[in-house]
Amino acid sequence: MMQESTATSGQAPLSSDRHAAQQEHRRPVVGCQQLSKVFQDFWVRDRARAVDKLDLVIYEHEVFGLLGPNGSGKSTIIKLILGLLKPTHGRVVVFGKPPTDVATKKRIGYLPEESYLYPFLNARETLEYYGKLFGLDHRTRKGRIDELLEMVGLEHAQFRPVREYSKGMQRRIGIAQALINDPDLLILDEPTTGLDPIGTRQVKDLILELGRRGKTIILSSHLLTDVEDVVDRMAILYGGKIRDEGTCEDLLSSKGRTQIETDELDDQTIAEIDEVIRRRSGGEKSIRSVSAPRQKLEELFLGIVEKAQTEKASTSGAMHGGSTAAFLRAEEESAEHGEALIDSLMSDSEAPGVSGSVPDAPEGAQGPVADLGADLGSVSGSVSGSDREADHEPSVIGSLMDHGDGEDDASAGQEEEPAGDLPKGEEVDLGVIGSLLDADADGADSADSDEEGDDKESKG
Repeated sequence: MMQESTATSGQAPLSSDRHAAQQEHRRPVVGCQQLSKVFQDFWVRDRARAVDKLDLVIYEHEVFGLLGPNGSGKSTIIKLILGLLKPTHGRVVVFGKPPTDVATKKRIGYLPEESYLYPFLNARETLEYYGKLFGLDHRTRKGRIDELLEMVGLEHAQFRPVREYSKGMQRRIGIAQALINDPDLLILDEPTTGLDPIGTRQVKDLILELGRRGKTIILSSHLLTDVEDVVDRMAILYGGKIRDEGTCEDLLSSKGRTQIETDELDDQTIAEIDEVIRRRSGGEKSIRSVSAPRQKLEELFLGIVEKAQTEKASTSGAMHGGSTAAFLRAEEESAEHGEALIDSLMSDSEAPGVSGSVPDAPEGAQGPVADLGADLGSVSGSVSGSDREADHEPSVIGSLMDHGDGEDDASAGQEEEPAGDLPKGEEVDLGVIGSLLDADADGADSADSDEEGDDKESKG
């Protein structure tokens, strides 16, 4: 048993200087300046002001929470950031460019408030579809889909149509589709809606894992406990305006009290401690309350479910998800793996009788040699990304727009990259339309040949 007691104290609140110092070395990912959105009726009369002169900056490697009651403007702000809505006034910048810039979309993952999925597709086909939209090759898609299905606990139901899923299961596949492209900016709008406590805990752990990796995450929710556990900084909205903003330490630290947790104490010991506090403070301070801590309902629920799973109880719903997908884990793991491969190949090349250069891997190569190109590509990508970083000026929006213009100028002289290579050989799927077009073409050719034959017979 643990005993918990609280007493008044003159302890100063925790300072946010360290967090401010960290922000100085980070680049803004999202910037909003005097942003407003007014919805109008048919007669162009103002009907609702969803966002009102919002100033907001979200930095890279930050988990940012948008809090507020229903109708406070959270979802509208997210749609403005995504370019789904046009602002009435003000400006928005994402990755140094306007939110309507198509190039930024491949770096963003989005889970909407409601999961809009094709009901006739199953879980694997759904993720396959979104993977193709992002131009992922077949091997990458297959690996990520397997990892994501295992992570969200839908491996056993991956071939069932989505229309047969419960709301919580649809939410899980929605989370998986938001992660299929390994986004730099992940936007989650009410991610725990419809999830059971197991799924809620898993989403929290996923957000913490991605935050440690350095992803930028925007979490919108009206469930305060979900946000409190994972965010670095938050903004509380009401009526489309930010009413308060800061870190959890700044906003939640209770001033004037000290909390002490000890082993179970008897009444006499508590009375003696209270007497000491009164004597040392001249009777101005004392123990305000004494209570025995109790287990949280979430902990009790998770314990019961884990016990049932240990007993291998059958269920047709979502299973407890596995660990975070490998491609979403910390970059250090892949970096160490790539360095080990490079060292081993270099040591082989230095052996007697072996050429000093590493030959190119054949087109269908498998294993470490084939993976080396991907590892080197990820390393070069991170280096080029760091080279592009620049210190931002006090005017966040201006600096972001300048940075975006610079990137456009730099890329003006380069050739446009192809959208993606077409699959080769048996991977080509003509689909129904293609087969019909081919059938029409064959029919037209045969008809032409028949007409020519008839003409020859008539002439003869």
